[in-house]
Amino acid sequence: MLSNQRSKFSLPNSGTYLNGAYMSPLLKSVEKAGLKGMLRKRNPFSITPTDFFTETEKLRQEYARLINVKESNRIVIIPSVSYGIATVAKNVKLSAGENVIVAAEQFPSNYYSWSELAQERGAELKAVSSIHGAGRGKIWNERILESINSKTRLVALGHVHWADGTLFQLAEIRKRTKEVGALLVIDGTQSVGALPFDVQIIQPDALICAGYKWLMGPYSIGLAYFGEYFDQGKPLEENWINRKDSENFSALVNYQSGYQPSALRYEVGEHSNFIAVPMLLAAIQQINQWNPANIQKYCEKISKKALVQLTDAGFWIEDPAYRGHHLFGIRLPQNINQDKVVEALKKNKIAVSFRGDAIRVAPHVYNSEAEMNKLASVLKKV
Repeated sequence: MLSNQRSKFSLPNSGTYLNGAYMSPLLKSVEKAGLKGMLRKRNPFSITPTDFFTETEKLRQEYARLINVKESNRIVIIPSVSYGIATVAKNVKLSAGENVIVAAEQFPSNYYSWSELAQERGAELKAVSSIHGAGRGKIWNERILESINSKTRLVALGHVHWADGTLFQLAEIRKRTKEVGALLVIDGTQSVGALPFDVQIIQPDALICAGYKWLMGPYSIGLAYFGEYFDQGKPLEENWINRKDSENFSALVNYQSGYQPSALRYEVGEHSNFIAVPMLLAAIQQINQWNPANIQKYCEKISKKALVQLTDAGFWIEDPAYRGHHLFGIRLPQNINQDKVVEALKKNKIAVSFRGDAIRVAPHVYNSEAEMNKLASVLKKV
């Protein structure tokens, strides 16, 4: 079992940060890697052509270890989730009368591309909703499974819902998509790094992740996994480094029609970022040492008493079987004014997010049981 890891961060003791789903704090090791990268750039003598490829490959391999991918060249560096989703949308076969399925109130970066694509092709975009209250997660999963039919060409979901941590049963959904010949595209931004994800088990066609939340890296860098369906696709942009034999700088004037192997054609231009890449690498190395399964157990342990207190006081929280322990929504009793809750949390220097009708709470290994109990105490007083 993991112990508290706060000493690895530079968080101040004056506040309670329960907002990892908004943005992770930087590990000291990640901050150090970023500063080293900045200092390296001031002296370009030390950066060789080989360096454009070596550290990015280390990053792919480390991430492949995290999500259990056998071929690291199926992993590419992207600047954002929207970039990865747009890459998928550009290469999806979708015709009039067919449909794309998403979860209701899904994060916009995993919605707008499908909305535009469906409208362009004359297809239907089906946003599957659930109920409020007991059985929400179970019913939501059942409705998604029921919505998948012979006309479904793609299902696009998070592993957990970004607003309240509702857990989607991806293995069952994958089984159903295979039965009808549909693709499964996952936005793992609010889960990968804190919740176990195994590509060999889920078998997604694409897994897209921003790096600044549960992967604990800097902003404006992320990672995407692309399966075999996309091996011959077209990238969003045509850049030099994604082309065949780009390692040979002196021969770049000899233009190449072919791309780098497997998914590497989809990497963003200038992906050899000498500051962001080593930062994200250091972050994922630490996550692999911790292990997401242990992160889940730790978050469950420190939250257990607080959530029992809140449930007993009339707050509603999803059944643990249908939510993450690192991200969950707390819904207020009807007699409590949300503005007063916001004011009380701010006064007590507790950082959370409000998404929809839920207080989104997102603890991590830098938090403690005492901090979770403080949250419960403040909410009950309101």
